[in-house]
Amino acid sequence: MWKRELSRRDFLRGLTGLGACALSGGALVSQWSRLNRVGLPLAGASEQAAPGPHSIEAMYYTGIVDQGLDCMACHGTAEPSRVLYCHTPHAGDYVKCQLCPKGCIISEGRRGDCQVRENQGGKLYSMVYGNPCSVNNDPIEKKPFYHFLPTSLALSLATAGCNLHCKYCQNWTISQVPPEKVDSYDVPPELVVEAALEVGSQSIAYTYSEPTIFYEYMLAIARLARPKGLKNVVISAGYINPAPLRELCHTVDAIKIDLKGFNREFYEKVCFGTLDPVLETIKIIHEEDVHLEIVNLVVPTLNDDQDELRELARWIVDNVGPDVPTHFSRFGPMYQLKNLPPTPVETLERARAMAMEEGIRYAYIGNVPGHPGDHTYCAHCGQMIIQRMGFAVVGYHIVGGKCEYCGNPIPGVWGEAEPGEGVERPMGPSDY
Repeated sequence: MWKRELSRRDFLRGLTGLGACALSGGALVSQWSRLNRVGLPLAGASEQAAPGPHSIEAMYYTGIVDQGLDCMACHGTAEPSRVLYCHTPHAGDYVKCQLCPKGCIISEGRRGDCQVRENQGGKLYSMVYGNPCSVNNDPIEKKPFYHFLPTSLALSLATAGCNLHCKYCQNWTISQVPPEKVDSYDVPPELVVEAALEVGSQSIAYTYSEPTIFYEYMLAIARLARPKGLKNVVISAGYINPAPLRELCHTVDAIKIDLKGFNREFYEKVCFGTLDPVLETIKIIHEEDVHLEIVNLVVPTLNDDQDELRELARWIVDNVGPDVPTHFSRFGPMYQLKNLPPTPVETLERARAMAMEEGIRYAYIGNVPGHPGDHTYCAHCGQMIIQRMGFAVVGYHIVGGKCEYCGNPIPGVWGEAEPGEGVERPMGPSDY
C-alpha cells in the first residue's frame, strides 16, 4: 500500500548530514535505514482501485476507442518484444500517451513502455510524482555541463523508469524497473526546492534515469525553483515529443542530450528507440535558446565508426552551430554489454580531432580524468581557460564570460566560479 512517511525535517536533516548526498540506491540507502522509506510492494495494477499519493494525471495523452488496434504500429520494429506488455487484454478503455515518440497505446490497468505511466479508468497517470529513488548534490561537471555555472552544485534527482532500454545503461537498476521495485521516497516538489536552497545548490538537475518519464514532477519542481533563484538543468536522451519539449524549454535553463549515435540501426537494436526524434529535439532546444550540450558515449564496435562520428559532428555544426559543447565519452563494460572492452582513448582522440576539423569549437573527451581533451581552450587564442581534474575545476580563466587572456567571448552561462580542489562527497549514479 502506498504510504507517506518520510518527513520534511528528516529529509533535510539527512540531506545535510550525509555530506549533501541524500538518497540513492545501493550502499547509501543503508545509511537511511533509520528513516521511514516509502516501500512500495509490487502489485497488479488491477488491485489498485484509485490513484495513490504519488500518482498525478498525465499532461500529454488522449483517450481512444478500440477499432482494431495495430499492435506493431504502436512501437514499430524497434519494440516487437514489448507489444504484449501494453496491449493485452484488448478490452476496455484505451489511452494513447503523447509524451514521447513511442506513442504507447495502453489498455485499462496497464502501463506504457516506460513502466511508470498507467491507464486507470481511461485516464493516464504518472505513478512517480514526488517519488524519487535517488537524490544527491553533485558537481555540475558530472552531468557533464562544461559551459554552465562551473564549480557549482546541482541537487540531482531521479525516479524509476525510462522510455529507452539501452543495453549499456549504467543505471539500469533504477531505469529498467517499475517504481515498485526500488526504494523510493516521498519528496514533493516544494521540498526539493527547499532542500536545494538548504545545501547551497545553484541548480536542480533532473538526471540518472530519463527525466521525460517523470515529466510532470520535473515541471512542477522547475516552476517552483525559478522564482527562488535556482536554475534547472535536464540530462536526457532527448526522446520526447515536440509539444512537451517546448513547454519544458520555457521553464528550464540548460539541457544536455545524449546523442547515442548517428546510426538508425544502432538506435533501434541497442537503445530500442529511433534517431530522428532525438535530432529534432536537439534542433528545438537550440531554437528555444536553452543552453545545450551534447554527449556521445562511444561504444566499441557499435557506434564508433569514424565516418559516422564525423557525420555526427558535421550535423551538429550544420544544425545547431559550432559553439555547442560536444563531449565524446568513454564507455565502460556495463549491464548487457559486459563483453565489450572500454573505449580506447585513441578512438576518443580521433573523434575529438574530427569534430574540431568539422568546425566544433569546444569538443571534449569525457570519462578520462586529466586528459588534455577534458579541459576548455579559448577558440580564439588557444589558451587553456578551464582546467579540470575529474569533476573538480583546478584552473579557471574566464572573466565576465570572456577569455582572461585575449578577451574573446566564450559561449555559455558563467557565474563567479573559482578554482579549487573540489569537495569530497558521495556521488549519485552516473549521468549517462
